[in-house]
Amino acid sequence: MDSELKQQALNWIEQDPDQVTKAQLTELLEEAQTDSAALLELQDAFLAPLEFGTAGLRGALGAGPNRMNRVTVLQAASGLAQYLVQQGFAGKKVVIGFDARYNSDVFAADTARVMSGAGLEPIVFSHVVPTPVLAFAIRHSGACAGVMVTASHNPPQDNGYKVYLGDGRQIVSPVDEQISKLIKTVTNVREIVQGDAGKKVSDEVVDTYTSLTSQLITSGPTTEAQRKSVTSVYTAMHGVGWKTLQSVFIASGFAEPIAAPEQRDPDPAFPTVAFPNPEEKGALDIAIALAKKNSVDVLLANDPDADRFAAAASNSTGDWVTLRGDQIGSLLGWWMIERAKIAGSKLSGTFANSIVSSMMLESIAKSAGLRYESTVTGFKWVSRAKNLAFGYEEALGYCVDPKNVIDKDGISAAAMFMEMLAHLKGQGKTLWQVLDELALAHGLHATDQVSVRVTSTDQVAMTMAGIRNTPPTKFGGLQVSSIDDLAIGLGELPKTDAVIIHLAGNDQIQKARVIVRPSGTEPKIKCYLEVVVRGDDLAIAQQTADNELKSLAADARPLLGGGN
Repeated sequence: MDSELKQQALNWIEQDPDQVTKAQLTELLEEAQTDSAALLELQDAFLAPLEFGTAGLRGALGAGPNRMNRVTVLQAASGLAQYLVQQGFAGKKVVIGFDARYNSDVFAADTARVMSGAGLEPIVFSHVVPTPVLAFAIRHSGACAGVMVTASHNPPQDNGYKVYLGDGRQIVSPVDEQISKLIKTVTNVREIVQGDAGKKVSDEVVDTYTSLTSQLITSGPTTEAQRKSVTSVYTAMHGVGWKTLQSVFIASGFAEPIAAPEQRDPDPAFPTVAFPNPEEKGALDIAIALAKKNSVDVLLANDPDADRFAAAASNSTGDWVTLRGDQIGSLLGWWMIERAKIAGSKLSGTFANSIVSSMMLESIAKSAGLRYESTVTGFKWVSRAKNLAFGYEEALGYCVDPKNVIDKDGISAAAMFMEMLAHLKGQGKTLWQVLDELALAHGLHATDQVSVRVTSTDQVAMTMAGIRNTPPTKFGGLQVSSIDDLAIGLGELPKTDAVIIHLAGNDQIQKARVIVRPSGTEPKIKCYLEVVVRGDDLAIAQQTADNELKSLAADARPLLGGGN
C-alpha cells in the first residue's frame, strides 16, 4: 500500500468525530494491507474530495474525502459559514432542514454548531421536512442562507447537502467556487470553532407554508365540491412528503388521497424501490396497482424530498399511463393561463423552462402574450427567470407559486394539478383531451430520453469530446441543420457542458432536436430527444413522432457509448 494513502487514512481517522466511520475506516485500512478489493475501496474513498458545486455536495455515505460523512459536512459548513461572514451576514439567521436519510439529522446538527461558532444564528427544523418547506422558510424567516441535508432521489447509500442564499434560490456560479475555495482551507475539522445547537424552527413556519399553499387553491376558480370530487392515490416514495401534502390537501378542500402504505412513511432504506425516483422504471408500480384497485382519477407522486412531482392517469382504453415531465409542464402552464382567464384576469410575467425541456411551453406562453425564457439545465437557473410566473424542468420540477417558493415544489405542484383536474372533471373533460387540444394548437411535441450510466468522469469527458470533435451530420434519418455548443456559450445563457443538435424537418416532421449533457446529480450521460409534428390527425402525427423518436434513440445510444 502507498505510504501516502495510509497516512491520509490515519489522519482522517484521527479527526473523524463519528465513531462508526472511524471504526469502518480503521477496519478497511487493516484489510487493505492484504485484500485487493479493500485496497481499491480505500483508494476510491481518498481519490479526491467530493466536489462542492451549485448542487452543493452529493455522494455515497462512508469515510474519506470522496464520501458523505461528518468530516466532509463539517468542512462544507465551515466553508459556507466563512463565506457568509465575509459577505457581511454575521449575526444573521441560517435555516437548516433535513430529510430522513441516514445521518441527515446528524449532518444538520453539525452544520448548526459550525454556524453558531462562526457568529451566525442557526435555526434548525426539529423534524424531517420537504425541501420546498426549507426553501420557503429562508425568505419567511428573513435568513441569509439555508441548508437542506438531502440526496433527493438518489439511491439509499447516498446523502447530500444543498445550499440556498437569502433569496430562497439555490446557489449559482461564482458563489459555489468561492465557497469551495474556503472549504479547501479546512484541513482539520477539530480546529473549527463550534457553538451551540441553535434554535428550533417554529411550527408556525410549516403552518404558514400549508396555509399559503392552500390559499393559492381556495382562492382559485374551483368550488370545494369540485375539489372534493377528484379521487387520488399518493406515494411519498419512502420520503418526507406525505404529512405536508396531506395537510395542504385537507386545507385546500381536496379529498384526502389514499396513500400507498408501503411507501408512505420515511424510510432511509427505500425497501420497495431500487432507485427512489418516480422517473425510474417500476418505481410507481405499487401506487399504480393501488390506483387501479380503487378506481381513482389520478395517481400523484413525490420524490423522497418532495421537490419533484409525478402523475399517472388512466387513458381512454383504461390503461394507466405515467405522464412525462414535459406533459405535466405543458398542462400546468396551460392551466396557469386558463385559471386566470376563468377568474376574469390576465396572467402576467414570464414562463420559463430549461433547454432540455419541451419547446411547447414557449408556444403556449407566446400565444397568451406572456414573456418566455429558456434557461440552462438546473432549477436554480429556471428560478432566476425575470418576473417568473411559472417555471418547470422536464425532470419533474415545477414552480407554480414563485411568490412563496422560488424553487421547484412538488407539493404545491400536486395541489395545482389537482385543481386543474377538479375543473376538468366539472367540464366532463380529461387531461388527455387537453393534451390533444394543445397538440392541435401548438404542434404535437413528443419527447424521450436516453441515458447511459458511467463509471468515471473520464468516460463523460471522452463522450462529450467525441461529439464536439466529430459531430454527426445526420440523426434519426434527419439532416443536422446546426449545432450549438453551450460550453462556448449561446446568447445570454451561462456556459455549461451541453450540446444542442438541431435537426431539419421533412414533409412530415416540422423540426426536431437532440441535446446531450452529463447529469449534474448522477453518474449518467443524458440525451434529450424532441420531435415536433403538425397535423390535424393526431393519431398519424403521434405515430410519425414515435417512429422518429425510436430512430433518434437508436442513433443516440452508440453516440453516448452505450452500444446499440
